[in-house]
Amino acid sequence: MKNQRLEKVKELIARFEIETQDELIDKLRAEGFAVTQATVSRDIRELKISKVLGANGKYHYAMSEHAAVRTRHSYMMSIQSVAFANNLVVIKTGPGLAQAVAAELDSMDHGEILGCVAGDDTILAVAVSDAIAAVFCENLKKRIGLL
Repeated sequence: MKNQRLEKVKELIARFEIETQDELIDKLRAEGFAVTQATVSRDIRELKISKVLGANGKYHYAMSEHAAVRTRHSYMMSIQSVAFANNLVVIKTGPGLAQAVAAELDSMDHGEILGCVAGDDTILAVAVSDAIAAVFCENLKKRIGLL
């Protein structure tokens, strides 16, 4: 449970400009995690999360670049299978990780994927064409070591 919570904290910090521990607590509780301020404080310390100045002039939580790269890598390595049919790519992940992987896929996309829809452990990515879906699928498999 702790590892899932830590992964969710990293995901939330990456997706939202969270300014306070209370805001992080609210988001974690909305995701089904029963947390206290003390727990969140320990998680922040353990993950080496700090506050950075955002473009809006306000401080928000962020991970160090090294930790963020490690997190992106671990999300991608949680992919268990990749398959396509026509222009649809179905990506299976570990439980609770599909949204984080989909966010990472969206951030690295160069126009070949129109968008991703994520559930708990499954992502549906819509490619521009059947051929692009095949290439995307093969490249993703190579990147994560499934080929």
